[in-house]
Amino acid sequence: MNSPKRITIYDVAREADVAASTVSRALRTPRRVNTATREHILEVAERLGYRPSPLATALQSGRTATVAMLVPDVTNPHFFGTIRGAERRAAAAGISFILSYTEESADTERSKIEHLARSVDGFILASSRMSDESICELAEEHNLALVNREVRGLPSAVVDSRDGSRQIVEHLASLGHRSMVYLSGPHHSWLAGQRWEALGASAEHLGLEARRLGPFPPYVEGGGAAADAALVTGATAVVAHNDLLAIGVMRRLAERGVAVPEQVSVVGYDDIFGADFCVPALTTLAGPQDEAARWAVELLLENRSRSTVQAPDRNVLLPSHLVIRDSTGPAPD
Repeated sequence: MNSPKRITIYDVAREADVAASTVSRALRTPRRVNTATREHILEVAERLGYRPSPLATALQSGRTATVAMLVPDVTNPHFFGTIRGAERRAAAAGISFILSYTEESADTERSKIEHLARSVDGFILASSRMSDESICELAEEHNLALVNREVRGLPSAVVDSRDGSRQIVEHLASLGHRSMVYLSGPHHSWLAGQRWEALGASAEHLGLEARRLGPFPPYVEGGGAAADAALVTGATAVVAHNDLLAIGVMRRLAERGVAVPEQVSVVGYDDIFGADFCVPALTTLAGPQDEAARWAVELLLENRSRSTVQAPDRNVLLPSHLVIRDSTGPAPD
């Protein structure tokens, strides 16, 4: 015989016709909700038989010992360091570690948080694809820390891709390039927006023409269409959203007889394992992804002794640096 389904805060929210964040405030910080709404929510919660999760209650006293990390794509080498850093910090603290991937889907990400919430203390969201509003709503109920994503009011650890993007443009400008394209990643990628904003500003400052193309799938397979689109523009430099896409671009350029870097220079982001094995070896932006993940776990641990669900706003910014290899060279005459 199946056990009855546990009533969650989302069930109460649907029945009461309010947001889940409002239910959370009514139950945890009642002074933040007007009396009529609070009483209505409490009546619905009692009628449905809602009881706060024992694990959520234990979280506030620091008695549970499991955290979960959600990544968009577990097969992407970029996340290897992120996963390793988080797992090692959790192990050092005697905490169990759960890994789950969300297939680049914001809906899948949210559903997995709701599914795992019964058995974990908190969540590390790596490069989350959810909107700021969705993340803030979930943070009302769950302990969250972000990696390579910033949301106002929430703790995060980010490798500085804005300054890194400036380094990329300065490198290309020093080689005589006067036109570049940015091959953007997934539509809901916060990093894609940050990178383009910084690339565009730096290009304008240095007098380079810059265009954004895409979005393109952030895989090697996405490089064919991305390379063809870049060639149409006549730009002499291509900056890809990540190394996988950059590798795919170089493969397509080779197929079309376009020499890298003699005719087109190519730059990636992330410095994944194998970026230096390409022919030519890939110029790319590197950063301490494992350290960012360790910081995210640390931010969750800091909240264990607090009486509130969510840790105070704390943002850790880690430096990035450009690794110059053979895929960039002087602009063609």
